[in-house]
Amino acid sequence: MNMRKYHILIATLIVFCDRMTKWLISQKITLHDSIDVIPGIFRLTHVQNQGAAFGLFAESSSEWRVAMLIMFSLAALAVVSALLWKNGNAMNATAIALSLVFGGALGNL
Repeated sequence: MNMRKYHILIATLIVFCDRMTKWLISQKITLHDSIDVIPGIFRLTHVQNQGAAFGLFAESSSEWRVAMLIMFSLAALAVVSALLWKNGNAMNATAIALSLVFGGALGNL
């Protein structure tokens, strides 16, 4: 059975959850404020990252910054897509993980 539709469903759910949680945070938590979800263990802080992972390129004034970040995301999506296509008939831990990564990359794009 072709599992690609389930891979797409997983990625779509991740994009939806990503966009919804980002929207909820922006609506419920003032910028730079935090709320304790589980005191001493888990805290949500509203920050905005204009760069890549861990603020990489966030301070860059280069006009190429956004284009480079988009290119990195598209390259990651291409690699993950190829791996998912190769693994298209399986629903194993690898395929699920790739679907999650694909959804996350698409949400960040």
